[in-house]
Amino acid sequence: MNWASSLSIVAAVWAAAPALAQGQLAGHGGPVRSIAISSDGNTALSGSFDTSAIRWSLRTESAEQILRFHSDQVTAVAFLKDGRMATAGADARIAIWTPGRQQPDRLFEGHHAPIVSLAVSPDGAKLASASWDHTVGVWSLADGAARMLEGHTQNINGVVFAADGKSLISVGYDHELRIWPMAGGAPDVVLLPSPLVAATVAPDGEIITAGADGAIRFLTSDGKETGEVSVAPMPIVALAISTDGTLIAAAAIGGSVSIIDRRARSIASTLAAQGAPVWSVAFLPDNATLLTGGADGRIRRWNARTGDPIGSSPLATQGDPLAAYAGDRGAEVFRACVACHTLSGKEPQRAGPTLDGLYGRRIASLPGYRFSDALTKMDIVWTPESVEKLFELGPNAYTPGTKMPEQRIGSPEDRRALTDFLGRATAGRR
Repeated sequence: MNWASSLSIVAAVWAAAPALAQGQLAGHGGPVRSIAISSDGNTALSGSFDTSAIRWSLRTESAEQILRFHSDQVTAVAFLKDGRMATAGADARIAIWTPGRQQPDRLFEGHHAPIVSLAVSPDGAKLASASWDHTVGVWSLADGAARMLEGHTQNINGVVFAADGKSLISVGYDHELRIWPMAGGAPDVVLLPSPLVAATVAPDGEIITAGADGAIRFLTSDGKETGEVSVAPMPIVALAISTDGTLIAAAAIGGSVSIIDRRARSIASTLAAQGAPVWSVAFLPDNATLLTGGADGRIRRWNARTGDPIGSSPLATQGDPLAAYAGDRGAEVFRACVACHTLSGKEPQRAGPTLDGLYGRRIASLPGYRFSDALTKMDIVWTPESVEKLFELGPNAYTPGTKMPEQRIGSPEDRRALTDFLGRATAGRR
């Protein structure tokens, strides 16, 4: 099923049932990659791999507007101070929207690769963007004037303004956290032990960043490390902080979501079993309610303090896709990949291409999936040996230019278990 037909079905469901199941927002036809919450807590904005963004009423749990403009995945969204919205995507464009209008008011163009993070300055005058073209964009919301910040040597995954608005923080796969002074001049550069995937800032100025090694690290506003919390033995893919700065939500690629007490530097709770991997997290202004965006296209509400779902069961519509492989070591290693890939071409598309018929297929050759330009030029055929090499070296080294999150499997035994499992699970399943 293609995205257009998926969206047609979604529209029909909305028309027939404007009030959705309590505690869930269902409408996207693909993983929910980003969520933003309005300052009054009444509205959410979500972006998805189905190329759309949706503006939701959290009071009625219904879709108020579908924003269709981007030609590729919508990977970052934000509410502006004046009530407008910003969306950005893998098409390297930023669109500025007024609620209710069917087309963007303005476009910001200047990046040359996917934009994966947006941030609004405290005074509401600027919008910052992080791109996989290794640059940070700083855009004037008044006239669209752009300033491009260069220095990162790999994909930039997160950007956030300092609490006082005097500097901008960016993080990337190059292990670097950069603090850029808004007045100009060279940034302060902090080298951390892991590729960095997200960042946020507390009201008191503390910087929090998440790594591909599953750790949350804390730094002072000028970049000095003050502590860390190990969350999961796999990459973190989403990070959020409560409005009052007391709680941090961190979602790992395997689907777990941990709630961290920032002051205690410890995990306070873990959300109940998800069923679907989580791609995005956002706190409501009450500092206790968390929204998560799942690989199944649903947004769910949680009590962040207890870890309990609010409303309908989180497992109501999602089973374990690996239940048939219980006890299989290779399947457990593959669990971190479920967020992006299916084993069968009959399942709905996720963020990455299906692995159905993987071995013997040339890289970036699967019909119907848009691959990074860099991958289409590579001469790699997927075999057990090439898949092992991918996870031994990491996607950034083995397939530079990929959209795939950075992750490596250190154990040769685990790599072999994974490739053996893929051979059994992806052959002849069409």
